Amino acid sequence: MAQYLPIFALLVLAVLFGAVSRVAQRLLVPPKPTPPKVAPYECGIIPTREPPERFPVKFFLVAMIFIVFDIEIIFFFPFALAFRDLGGFGIAAVAIFALAVFESFVYLIAKGALEWGPVRRERPSELVSPTRTAATTVRRVGTEGRQPAVVGEAA
Repeated sequence: MAQYLPIFALLVLAVLFGAVSRVAQRLLVPPKPTPPKVAPYECGIIPTREPPERFPVKFFLVAMIFIVFDIEIIFFFPFALAFRDLGGFGIAAVAIFALAVFESFVYLIAKGALEWGPVRRERPSELVSPTRTAATTVRRVGTEGRQPAVVGEAA
């Protein structure tokens, strides 16, 4: 029990400090709520409109990328410390893990996790046919019977 005495004393001091701080704050600074004080504060930006109801999915995809690389670093650290003792099995296990991490990264990139520009929605047009190419639409006029121009020749 004596070994837990410093931890218990520190817990009592922490609770006592919190209680004394709250009492001192109430006595020394009486509450005077004003509209700026009770307004929500976020990064110094004054809210001019209501926030959207849903976050874009891209925020969560970036969070997933962060988690994937964070986990990758956590698992690579022990491997880096003991890679000489693991042999071929350790190399194979890390290769499989790295392949899984790379596959999840490719999935997130394919879903557009790093594309932060405005969303461009391409609408199919009836005016442009998919079979239309430069060879089928560009008509050469007045080239019949002419010789191709040679570079460097004066006209």
